[in-house]
Amino acid sequence: MVVGTTSHAGKSLIAAAICRILSRQGLRVTPFKGQNMALNAYVTSKGGEIGHAQAVQAWAAGIEPQVEMNPILLKPQGDMTSQVILNGKAVGKVGAAEYYEQYFERGWQAIKESMQWLGSQFDILVCEGAGSPAEINLKHRDLTNMRVAKYLNASTLLVVDIDRGGAFAHVVGTLELLEPEERSLIRGVVINKFRGQRSLLESGITWLESYTGIPVLGVIPWIDEVFPSEDSLSLLDRRYNKPQSEVTIAVIRLPRIANFTDFDPLEAEPSVTVKYIDPQDSLGYPDAVIIPGSKTTIADLLVLQKTGMAERIEQYVIGGGTVMGICGGFQMLGKMLADTEGIEGKEGRYKGLNLLPIQTVIAGRKITRQRQVTSHYPQTGLPVSGYEIHQGVTKVTDPDATNALFDDPKLGIVDSYQSIWGTYLHGLFDNSPWRRAWLNRLRNQRGLISLPTGIPNYQDRREQLLNSLADVVESNLDLEPLLSPLNLAK
Repeated sequence: MVVGTTSHAGKSLIAAAICRILSRQGLRVTPFKGQNMALNAYVTSKGGEIGHAQAVQAWAAGIEPQVEMNPILLKPQGDMTSQVILNGKAVGKVGAAEYYEQYFERGWQAIKESMQWLGSQFDILVCEGAGSPAEINLKHRDLTNMRVAKYLNASTLLVVDIDRGGAFAHVVGTLELLEPEERSLIRGVVINKFRGQRSLLESGITWLESYTGIPVLGVIPWIDEVFPSEDSLSLLDRRYNKPQSEVTIAVIRLPRIANFTDFDPLEAEPSVTVKYIDPQDSLGYPDAVIIPGSKTTIADLLVLQKTGMAERIEQYVIGGGTVMGICGGFQMLGKMLADTEGIEGKEGRYKGLNLLPIQTVIAGRKITRQRQVTSHYPQTGLPVSGYEIHQGVTKVTDPDATNALFDDPKLGIVDSYQSIWGTYLHGLFDNSPWRRAWLNRLRNQRGLISLPTGIPNYQDRREQLLNSLADVVESNLDLEPLLSPLNLAK
């Protein structure tokens, strides 16, 4: 079990690294997070929705993501409510108090069943906690920290982020607030995100081990190139200094932005700078603007209109700019959005950005499925894979003014000038030939030479990142005290 003293301590990455380390040792390992709260989601091959972090951890383990790895996913909607995804399917929308009343027992049963099934299939479960295990006002309803650790009698690592300061106090305070049977499961402390001279830390480690009686099993250095955090606050810390950058792409940081993992492949392009821009900020003159997915499309559309960003995007298009909308962003590009059942909140019909001739009705049935299609634009015949996660039915009102992006016209369209793009396909930029073909159109407008398109998909890049992450963690973390009691055959 991997728990943290705070959110953003690095639990997800440490868990992913351990999955890769153990997998490389020939062990059958699976990730597990009983309950996750995130807007970055992934769709499994069977159409189930899980947290994207658990999908990354599954890939780290060398296995296919499955709903049992994350039986409960809560997707915040910004109005003190969350959509509840149980065993991969959307089952309702509730506030915090109602969730505890309606889903606690049901959720714990799903968690136990998932753990039991995974335990029958794999040698090791690498379980990830959420937030802090010592939130005393929430412990009675905590489904994903020490309740899981106690159920499994799991050897538990406590991860602390030393970069934010106060690491020793965080560790001591967390341990003090755990019950004795919970504290007895903490077999080691991991100091994460360390930047500095290790010798200056030794006296602190000696004191911490003496005071708590728990060994510090690892000091993980700061890792520059990592996967993104699960919430959009991490986007505030993105750095944009790319010496080789030639193309700038602006992503609107919607208040309820979802699936911003879509843009990891763009950020991995040496020649591309991805900038996240708040709706109230100036748009500037990027080579392209992307309106990403949103958990509550209409509410975020109204923010764009209220802040003036909608007008700035319109002027940008008039000036010859390129705009892409993905999922909720695609819906916003149309003439009208209607929520006739109040699924996102208030019932009504709302004027869109009027950049594509489409109309969308928010529907009760949620579409979650993987897709494999063939592209028509920006280059014909390219195989493209991705996944859909949306509640909405979109119709084209003027077919003569648009072209289908793929051989399934429902997945996306582009206007006749190839300046306004809209798609329901998440993971589109993971397809490197398609991504490069789209970038080359932007580059050609600037008079830049085209990039080669015959390169591996982003999956290969992700594998390199996971191996690099595992290499760093493996050389700085002693897992033997956790593994030796398990008597696993190597």
